Amino acid sequence: MITATGGGITDSGVKPVYNLGYVWLASIVAAMGGLLFGWDWVVIGGAKPFFQRYFELTSAAQIGWANSCALIGCLVGALAAGMLSDKFGRKRLLIVAALIFAVTSLGNALAQSFAIFIAWRIFGGVAIGLASNLSPMYIAEIAPAQMRGKLVSINQLTIVIGILLAQYINWFLVRHLPAGATDEFIRNSWFGQQGWRWMFGLTAAPALLFFLGMVLVPESPRWLAKNGKPECARGILTRIGGAPYANAALADIASTLAGEEIRRVRFSDLLEPKMRKVLVLGVVLAVFQQWCGINVIFNYAEEIFRAAGYDISSVLKNIAWTGSVNLAFTFVALGVVDRGGRRPLMLVGAAGLAVIYVAMGFCYSSGVKGLPMLLLVLAAIGCYAMSLAPVTWVVISEIFPNRIRGAAMSVAVSALWIACFILTYTFPILNAKFGSAGTFWLYAAICVAGFVFIKLKLPETKGKSLEQIERELVD
Repeated sequence: MITATGGGITDSGVKPVYNLGYVWLASIVAAMGGLLFGWDWVVIGGAKPFFQRYFELTSAAQIGWANSCALIGCLVGALAAGMLSDKFGRKRLLIVAALIFAVTSLGNALAQSFAIFIAWRIFGGVAIGLASNLSPMYIAEIAPAQMRGKLVSINQLTIVIGILLAQYINWFLVRHLPAGATDEFIRNSWFGQQGWRWMFGLTAAPALLFFLGMVLVPESPRWLAKNGKPECARGILTRIGGAPYANAALADIASTLAGEEIRRVRFSDLLEPKMRKVLVLGVVLAVFQQWCGINVIFNYAEEIFRAAGYDISSVLKNIAWTGSVNLAFTFVALGVVDRGGRRPLMLVGAAGLAVIYVAMGFCYSSGVKGLPMLLLVLAAIGCYAMSLAPVTWVVISEIFPNRIRGAAMSVAVSALWIACFILTYTFPILNAKFGSAGTFWLYAAICVAGFVFIKLKLPETKGKSLEQIERELVD
């Protein structure tokens, strides 16, 4: 007799032997979408001082538009993923995302006018939106239940690695820029004419690797089963865990689709009473991941550290520390997300950030500067990196029903990008009105609200199949 258990599918009480090499390879290839997401998102930061002078950008509006225009593409990509992934599959759209990453990186590198540069950045944002939606969803749909959290968290790890790679390459390309170089020198030098182009163009290399990898990995077995290709799904599931595992998994998937109109998914389906609760859960968690305030530290690190009394050279060193801590604590999340569970990590993240922000606010208000502030910032980043950063992606990739997962994920990810924009846009306004102390106290209050919501609404999902989660949340 074949049964589904929290630890996996068993045959006569024996757990399946998973082909871990196959599962890890497919997951790592899909997670390259996360690496390119992180890389492409931050590469503009290092290139900004140089293309800004090349295109002779002088107004704050132009500079702000150059930095933020990709968000339009992110929203388009996230919405397109919902409309198209349930019809055409996860794999095909990830291949499309890889091609867009490659083409737009070269387009930005070769742009001769500001308008063309902006057009390529917006188009590149489409790839970010697709990858941020589809990479964690694909991994969740191919991973065995008891290691799904760790595998989906790999996507967050690759985002962090992509950020660090982009920062390192940006630094490497301009490391010989003379100190005190004038705007005219920068504009007319190799740095201002060609250096920044290499920053964008080199993104094409990992994008092509991502493309080749996605051509070789299989389609999501759950998408295949949902779209009338159960034998193809059976072949992939058999390779993952053997024939008994495949048979039981397919039966479990079929049970969640019985009686459903599975060929066509409309966004209006998400508003059905039984779907609305889980959609609200996913959207709130996605928004909270942004409104917890941590991305302010990443996006406005210079202003935050300057307010804490650091000079520019120390600021750059501190930014490097933030990236290193972010990477180190993401590894912590990989080690505990499938053992400790999603809910405890989310609660720890919300509570920890609230406490740290309160302490940061008191430091700002009382004039404490230097090392204490640096340690608090690093503590906040470490807390976020081991909890809300990866676990939010894990949860929103696994709580939505099979039939509507693509559309529901796109709504949640779109909400995340909108929340990211609002957070980034409002920080200077809040900082001017309430000061640094008041702003971080406000973020602390949001974290307390997030803690209460998670405590009341988020069930534990570790070790459960996607179908078991669906039955518990929707049926």
